[in-house]
Amino acid sequence: MSKLVKIDVKTSLGNFVLELDGEKAPITVDNFVEYVRSGHFDGTIVHRVIPGFVIQGGGHDASMNQKKTRSPIKNESSNGLKNLRGTISMARTSDPDSATSQFFINLQSNESLNPAPGNAGYAVFGKVTDGMDVIDGIAKVKTGRSGHHGDVPVEPVLVETMKISE
Repeated sequence: MSKLVKIDVKTSLGNFVLELDGEKAPITVDNFVEYVRSGHFDGTIVHRVIPGFVIQGGGHDASMNQKKTRSPIKNESSNGLKNLRGTISMARTSDPDSATSQFFINLQSNESLNPAPGNAGYAVFGKVTDGMDVIDGIAKVKTGRSGHHGDVPVEPVLVETMKISE
């Protein structure tokens, strides 16, 4: 696989393009590409929208059921890539090495998500290269609660397809 991988993302609110950095984040990019190839993301939703912070997806279907994932991967947050506006990073639990399929796109530069002493940080593995206006549009949707989840779009924002751009 080439060092840079382009992913075309089609959502119910428009399309955007991701460029993944397989040189700086090889484990994370390989993991994400496997999820794309398997169709894991197709039919998932953006399940978390926090204006001025992030939009998050990759783990739930339209009914907010969590999708089955593969094993967690090693956190590559110390790869030199920063959580800047328009970058894509892996979501995880408090365990630094717990990322599976969930990702988030930074709506602004989020310095607090970068690694620092005592903070493992969140692994950036690419960026939005086209369609940031779509991301900003998603960030404006009305949100509410769904079960124990907050910041969930009231009208589902569907990830229709994710495909590797040839």
